[in-house]
Amino acid sequence: MGKKLQTKKRYNILAMLFITVVINYLDRSNISIAAPDLRKDLNIDTVQMGYIFAAFSWTYALLQIPGGIIADKIKSRVLYTFILTFWSIATLLQGLINSLVILIGLRGSIGVFEAPSYPINNLVVSRWFPENERASAIAIYTSGQFLGLAFLTPVLAAIQNYLGWRGLFIVSGVIGIIWAGVWYYFYRDPRDHSSVSDSELKLIEEGGGLVGSKNKNKPSEKFKWSDLKYAFVYRKLWGIYIGQFCLGATTMFFLTWFPTYLIEYRGLNFLETGFLGSIPFLAAFTGVLLSGFTSDLLIKKGFSAEISRKVPIIFGMLLSTIIIGANYTDNTTYVIVFLALAFFGNGLASIAWVFVSLLAPKKHLGLIGGTFNFIGGLSGVVVSIVIGFLVQDGDFRPALFFVGALALTGFLSYTLIVGKVERIVIKEKH
Repeated sequence: MGKKLQTKKRYNILAMLFITVVINYLDRSNISIAAPDLRKDLNIDTVQMGYIFAAFSWTYALLQIPGGIIADKIKSRVLYTFILTFWSIATLLQGLINSLVILIGLRGSIGVFEAPSYPINNLVVSRWFPENERASAIAIYTSGQFLGLAFLTPVLAAIQNYLGWRGLFIVSGVIGIIWAGVWYYFYRDPRDHSSVSDSELKLIEEGGGLVGSKNKNKPSEKFKWSDLKYAFVYRKLWGIYIGQFCLGATTMFFLTWFPTYLIEYRGLNFLETGFLGSIPFLAAFTGVLLSGFTSDLLIKKGFSAEISRKVPIIFGMLLSTIIIGANYTDNTTYVIVFLALAFFGNGLASIAWVFVSLLAPKKHLGLIGGTFNFIGGLSGVVVSIVIGFLVQDGDFRPALFFVGALALTGFLSYTLIVGKVERIVIKEKH
């Protein structure tokens, strides 16, 4: 009887993805909360701190393509459990060290294990959601990175206030290890899910969801190194790659240098930073949800993909350039307003993953997703290190000009390079 009823199990899966993304970004960004005290305790300067921030991004970016390939080949239930467990252990161990070199190594190992995470997220949504719901689904799980940090920033600041930066890392790691067990216990792909209804499976599949083969014994196609070329030979893919690099620049500023900017350049205390620092993240959360639901609504009302998918991203990238306005005021309220508007714009543009679902050849979703996130992840390396050098004398104004200029570049990439939004079809040679 249960099989005949319409289920909505895809929303349960989406809730699990949301929580996983919150934990993912918690373990990326807790270093930014810890940074001011950690620098004092371990006697670390801004250039060294830039290298610590970048250590995650080096390995995360370099392993995106292998991570995407692995995500295509290993069941999401098993792979996510494995990587979540090990990046959480590395997070916890950061609270036990006194060495700059070991800290850089642990940050790098978190990047290694988080590398397949967003290709997995994209695959899960591509399997569980029809195309006309996909931007909303991507917006919801992507919003986890912003909403989680909006509410967790004051909590993390409080934890550090009472338990120190070491306690902050230990608590973060324990949370991730527990969630890894929850994911393994509850997650299944659509055709493996015992309680999903036939009608929901049909709705997903007929709407373009990649629910998988009915023949579970059918071997998956082996990856060929020659397939790599498909990630790099299409102009429209380069358009979204460049856009993702530029989008990542604004995100990485907020995930790394933002608390240091408020404390050391704007003179706020630690708890003020925890409270005021949450406002831009709330703005970004609002932006990404508004973007996703508006984009899907426009699709359902018959607007083209060019309008429905591109407009929120183009407008968002342009709005992100307003971060430069913070250089022209000493009023804390105005500073937060400029930063919040910039991060709101970043949130609007954060549904960019929908372009991977829409443009990538079907059998290379993981590969294209990995390449997309690889180039986006490079911004974490570049931005973290460049800002470390730019702020050596304590002046953050050049850093904000740098971030704003990259946002403008992203706007131009989506405007001039991406072109028509349609899936790339590879013509097989016979």
